Parts: sequence; C-alpha cells; structure tokens
Amino acid sequence: MGKDLERDLGLLSVVAISIGAMVGSGIFILPGIALKTAGPAVILAYLVAGILVLPAALSKAEMATAMPEAGGTYIYIERGMGPLLGTIAGVGTWFALSFKGALALVGGVPYLLYLFDLPVKPVALGLAALLVVVNLFGAKQTGRLQVGIVAVMLAALVWFVVGGGTAVTGSTYYAGFFEKGAGGLLAATGLVFVSYAGVTKIASVAEEVENPDRNLPLGILLSLVFTTLLYVLIVVVMVGVTPPDVLSDSGVPMIDAAEATLAWPGVVAIIVAAVLALISTANAGILSSSRYPFAMARDDLAPPSLTEISDRWGTPAKSITLTGAVMLCLIAFVEIQDIAKLASAFKIIVFALVNGAVIAFREGAADGYDPSFESPLYPWTQIAGILGGVGLIGFMGTIPLLGAVLIIGGSVLWYLVYARGRVDREGAATDVVRRSVGQQALERTKTMFEDVDGYEVLVAVTEDTGEDRERALVRIAADIARENDGSVTVVQFDEVPDQAPLEQASEIQSPADVAFERTTADLTAEFDVPVHYGEIVSHDTKHAIVNFAEHEGADFLVLERQDEPLYASVFGTDFEWLTRNAPCDVLLIEERDLADIHSISVVTDRGPFDPQKIAVANALATETDSRIDLVYPVDGAATDTRRRTIDEYLGELEALCSVPVDRSVVETDDPTQEFVDVTDPTDVLVIGTDGGRVQGVLRGRPSERIVDTVECTAIQVQPDDSSRPGFFRRLLERVVF
Repeated sequence: MGKDLERDLGLLSVVAISIGAMVGSGIFILPGIALKTAGPAVILAYLVAGILVLPAALSKAEMATAMPEAGGTYIYIERGMGPLLGTIAGVGTWFALSFKGALALVGGVPYLLYLFDLPVKPVALGLAALLVVVNLFGAKQTGRLQVGIVAVMLAALVWFVVGGGTAVTGSTYYAGFFEKGAGGLLAATGLVFVSYAGVTKIASVAEEVENPDRNLPLGILLSLVFTTLLYVLIVVVMVGVTPPDVLSDSGVPMIDAAEATLAWPGVVAIIVAAVLALISTANAGILSSSRYPFAMARDDLAPPSLTEISDRWGTPAKSITLTGAVMLCLIAFVEIQDIAKLASAFKIIVFALVNGAVIAFREGAADGYDPSFESPLYPWTQIAGILGGVGLIGFMGTIPLLGAVLIIGGSVLWYLVYARGRVDREGAATDVVRRSVGQQALERTKTMFEDVDGYEVLVAVTEDTGEDRERALVRIAADIARENDGSVTVVQFDEVPDQAPLEQASEIQSPADVAFERTTADLTAEFDVPVHYGEIVSHDTKHAIVNFAEHEGADFLVLERQDEPLYASVFGTDFEWLTRNAPCDVLLIEERDLADIHSISVVTDRGPFDPQKIAVANALATETDSRIDLVYPVDGAATDTRRRTIDEYLGELEALCSVPVDRSVVETDDPTQEFVDVTDPTDVLVIGTDGGRVQGVLRGRPSERIVDTVECTAIQVQPDDSSRPGFFRRLLERVVF
C-alpha cells in the first residue's frame, strides 16, 4: 500500500506558492499595453480583474478540500461537468498555459536584451527550445530555484513600490483617468486577467497542505489580496512617474519607471527580477501545460501515445514536445498583444467552468463530494464569476472572442469525433440536468392529470371503416373519456371529388352545421359515457377532421392506424399530415385483440415519458382494472448514477398513477428488438410515433417496426405540438436521459 503525502505545507507556504504562480508576465509586460486601452484607469483594471478571479479561487479551494487527491483544474471540471466540458477545459487550460508561457518569453526577452543588442524573437525561440529540453530531462530539475526566484522577485517589486511611491505625489499623468470609458476599462481588465491565472495552482498540491480546510482557502485569499494590492501599487507608480506616450509604447515598462525613480541600481534589480520571473513563468507554463494532454490521454480524451513516459528521462516526452511546438509557433507568428488576449480569454473560459463545476457537484449530490471548506454565498458567487468572466470576453475585441469560439467549437468537435465512443463517464452536472428534466416531465404529467375537466375524445372514421374496427375505436375512446367524466364524439367523414356537381355535394357541412340527432342511446348505455354520432361530407377529409377537432375543442383525436406505403417516409401520408396539424393529441390505433385486457405496457425511446402516454395508459388501466408496465431502455454503458436517477424518476411517475405499476429498465443497445421481446405478453402497447418525415428518411421509425411486429393492440400517441417541448429541449432530454 502506497504512502500518503505528508501534510507539511503551512499557511505561509500556501501563500508563497500561490504568489509565485501569479506574479510574472502580467505585471512586467502588460501595463504599457493595457494603458493604450484604458488610459490611467488601467490601475482599476488590475483591481477589477482580481475581483473577477475571486469566485473561481473560492470554487477551486472548495473542490480541492473535497478532492485533495485529484489535483488539476481539468480533473475537477471533468468530474463535475462531464467529459465533454472536461475536454473543453483541458484544451482551454492547455492553450492558456501555453499562451502564458509564450507571453512570458516574448515579453521577458526585451528585459534581458536591455543589456545586450540581440534580436528579440530568435532569442525567445532559443529560450523556449532550451526550456523544452530542460523539461524533457525531468521536472525535478525545473523546480529547485523556484523559492529563490520568488524571494528575489518580490524584494525587487517591493523596492520598486516603496522607492517610487514618493515620486507620484502631484503627478499630472493621472489626468483624464476615465477618458477611455467603461468599455476601455473592461477591455483592459480582460487583457490583464491572465496576470492572476496562477492563483488556483496551489490546489493541485492540496493533499500536502496542513489543515487544508483553513489554510487552503485562506492562503488563496491572502495571496490574491496581496498580489492584487501589489499589482495596483506597481501600476500606480508606473503610470504616475512615466509619460503615457513612453509607457504605452514600451516593451520594458518597469525599466522605464525604474529609471525615473530608482536610478541604475533599481533598473538592474528590475531586470534581474523580470528575467528570473518570466523565465520561471515560461518554464512553469511548459511543465504544467504539457501535463494536460497527458491527463486527457489517460482519460481516453486524447490519443494514448501522449501518455507514454520516456524510458530515458521519465517524462511525458510527446506531450512536452507537442506543447513546446505550440509555444514556438506562438512566439514566431503571433503578436504579443494577441497572445495576452488569447491567454486571458482561454483562462476566463476555464474559470467559468470551474465555477460551474462547483454548482454541478453541489446540486448533483455527487458521491464522495464532502468539502471541508464551502464557498460563501453559494451559488451567487459562482453565478457572478461565470457571468462576469463571459461578459468580459465581449469587451476584449474580435481576436479573443474568435479564439474562445474556436477553442470551444474545436473541443466539442474533437470530443464528438474522437472521444465520445471511448468514454463511459458522466459528470455531476449531467445528473443535475437529468433530474431537472425528469422533474419538469413529471410536473407536465401531474398537470395533465389534475387540470382536466373531462376528456373530449373525437373518433374519426370513414365509410371504409368496418363495424368491428369502429366499435374497438369507440371502446378505447370511451375508456379514456369515462375516467375523466368526458364524452365521445364519433364522426364519419366522407369525401366527394372536387369536380362533383354542387347538388351531389349538397351534404357538405361546416362543423357548426353538423346535427347529432343520432345521440346513440345504445352506445351510451354500453360504454357508460355520452356518445354522439354524426357525419360530415367534404372535398378534403384530412382538413375537415382538423377543422372539426378544433371547433369541438377535442382533447384526443382517435384514428385507425393504416399501413404506410413505401413512399411514406419521403412524401408523407394523410395520416402523417393529420398528426402534424391536429389541434390536439392524436391516437393511432392498431387493434388486434381487445377481448381481455390485463396489462398495458408504455415504452419510451431514451427520454422522459410523454405525459399523454401516461394519461392514456392510466385511463385505460383504470377502466379495465389492469396493470401498467413502464418500459425504459438504458445502454450497457449507463452509469450507476444514471440508473439510480432513472429509477427514482420512474418511482415518482408510478406514484402519479392510480393503478398498480411495474417498472422495467431494459439494458439494451437495440431498443427496437428488446421492446418487442419485453412487451410480448402485454395486452395493449402504448408507444410514440418517432417524430417527423426527416427522421423517418434518415433512420427509419423504430416505433412503426415495433407496432408491426407485436401481436397485441398498439396505441401510438402523437402529442399536440403546442404541448410538446421544443426541438432543442427534446434533444437535451434524449442526451441526458
């Protein structure tokens, strides 16, 4: 049994690691660039960015105390929100860290070259290649000087603030503080957002933190407050002592400010601190970002070759090489300002997902999620972080917005094409959505049971409908109507040719003109429900049926199911037209044997049961003293969480019914055949219609094949379009259920 890591990182260590992960390119490079966008209000941009980072910091701290062994933003999001959003998070974080590393080198080399006359990009490319090689040799060699680097860097920055603070008194460079407006301030905030990207990095070593429920969140908060204050004070000095035209065009803004306040010794200190910090940032970027393809490959979201460990160096060589290649391309071909914007945009996306993951874990009641620290003001803290971050991207211009869209779209495409068939996990958020979808479906079913003042059922027949068939349709209609104190209207619709002489069509009537003098006492007495009988002659039967159903306010339209011709899936049929245009729910009846009904099976195709199916089955079962069997398919890879949630949903559905209910969860990858087998002993099958013409052309209609195969009476239920969820809602239901 392996040893647990010792918890020997105290509060001071947590603060030091978190500060060291943040301070770097954001303060040495970006103030001058951001000044062009916001003017002197760039000071506030660093403050606002720090505030917007706070929700993600609190969320990450909570998840780290709940899962200290997991480590890594990608893992948290993948567990909380599922492999699809985990893919977006993994790719987004990988790019964000790669961009941040490239930014550190492109922006840091000018500090180094301040003392040497060398071209910037070749030197940056050389340093990047060197750091890739160092990482290939091993991570141990890359972290030994980190503590010393942070100490030297902070000493130089504090000297800069203290030494330059007295020089800003009465400065005229703050004039026109808000001249760029709120848009300029928010755009600059988005630009410098990457300055805080490392605030949550300490969560990756949460397992080694002493008293993590206190030291982890407190350390993150203290480091964020300290770094935000340090950034603001540094920028106050920069803006106050340096002419804006010099600062905004400078590649070494801190050197320009140091020359004005600290003279040559201060300049040397800033150069040393900048070079150490920026090289450290670039090195950490390669080290950490290269682990994301490695982790994703380990989770089957990326090619397995990225998990290969070098026998010679003991490092994920292919993952490091891929990351290094990306960084080299960024240095060679992308402008520094665009690198900064893209790095911030990708980090904003990841932080939004971090906030979403906490909501997913909490609402999903995920197994084993028991954080010792809970983010305050939940869920408003997380919602504010999501909305604030996403809104910020909108002010950053076209390039970061386009980059965010490409990252999200590319990640989704990669998941659908490559990863979806390789993973069988789901995140806590999926179950949150599944429970919500199921609850809303239950509410619709409950409403259909309670808010009914008698079902009015219209039975439409033609002169070709046989007497036995007509009687079977009326019996089903009567059972539905009787349960809710409704009535049945039976109408024979006869059609005459369009060219028929007017006198031959003298019986053509509008719905209001139909006389039901044949209110049949025998049928009323037999079925114990009011039954009215009438006849309508028209030139167009299907339109006449729709018009009459609308005029009468029918709740259900009952039709005899007919075999579809071969061209039906392409050109459609009159019955398909009726189901699409009827102003009420439509029941297509395939009557085979109604002599003795004991069981009624209701099936659904990967989604909640339509309330109409349950209402019809419950009414029939009540009147025939039968049982209902709810049949639900799941595939073999369904998670235990999904199975448990579906079982709970079926249990709540059972409670709504007024008859005994059995639940059959069928594990299958071929619901069509399994449904035929499962429902074989049933007396009545209640099933759907499988959508419209496009779906029929593309994949056929499983319900039609099932109805054609089973030997019992089948009732196909087509809900009225006005009562059905929209297309995207139905798609969501199929995905999460």
